[in-house]
Amino acid sequence: MKNRKPFITLLLLTLWCFIPKASAQLNLQMSYDLGHTLYGKELSNRPCWTATIENFKADKWGNTYFFVDANFAGNTMESAYAEISREFNLCKTPFALHVEYNGGVANSGSYNDSYLIGAAYNWNNASFTKTFSIQTLYRYLANQQIGTKHSWQLTTVWGIHFADGLCSFTGYTDLAHDNNVDGALQFSSEPQFWFNLNKLKAFDDECKLSIGTEVEVSNNFVWPTDGRNNRFYAIPCIMAKWTF
Repeated sequence: MKNRKPFITLLLLTLWCFIPKASAQLNLQMSYDLGHTLYGKELSNRPCWTATIENFKADKWGNTYFFVDANFAGNTMESAYAEISREFNLCKTPFALHVEYNGGVANSGSYNDSYLIGAAYNWNNASFTKTFSIQTLYRYLANQQIGTKHSWQLTTVWGIHFADGLCSFTGYTDLAHDNNVDGALQFSSEPQFWFNLNKLKAFDDECKLSIGTEVEVSNNFVWPTDGRNNRFYAIPCIMAKWTF
């Protein structure tokens, strides 16, 4: 496999040049993974640092969402992973058509790119301090070598903002069918808890810094150094986020 660093760098720079114009709901995150601390050599292959660019934009036809993760080991970017989705509202109902692409590249190879299509149900309260989405999707695994390329995925996404905006509880869960794992089911979830510092009197309103934590809870998802992705993990990380 050829070195993919130039491609990864070009992808991130291209997105960074264009997405600031797209929406005010753009944010940049840095996270430090504690998997090495909890699991030692078993997860020594996990990158310590991840930089994430994330953006959500709603319009009269629906919404567009994407994120790009850049993973670092030592002083080297070793992989990048991205998800991008588009939803088209179905008339004036809470239902939408959902299309999505997931994939990425790494120095040692590439991710199993997947293409998804299905239906979404979206809900929010009047102040948008509570949001919820559930998506039922057909998933095509483009690079699957063993087993079927055809699969399904059930996704939930939520956001709760409380204490006058000081605290946010956000995250997602994915449950997917995969013949290559024990029980043919793969689960992952990343709940996040944030303190939004601009809501404190000691900070200026223009200070868009948030600090928080995330726990990656998964089963049949994480690859340890000495085995397959066939067990449960709960891996916390420490995070900081700036919202533009």
